[in-house]
Amino acid sequence: MKLSKQAMGSLMMALQKSLLEQSDITETLQNMDFVPAAEEEGGEAELYVKNPPLVKFNNPEASQEDK
Repeated sequence: MKLSKQAMGSLMMALQKSLLEQSDITETLQNMDFVPAAEEEGGEAELYVKNPPLVKFNNPEASQEDK
């Protein structure tokens, strides 16, 4: 069983979030719910993340330009 591209992206977003927030990544990883996808004919089963992490960015320049 392998990770899907969605699951790999979720792991990368968790890493990015922990770097931006300077926080521990382990809690985020422990809270992820992995689910297997239906196996395609001749393909290998993949894992997906039901609850990928949300990363929010504050861009003060964008809000000033909107005015």
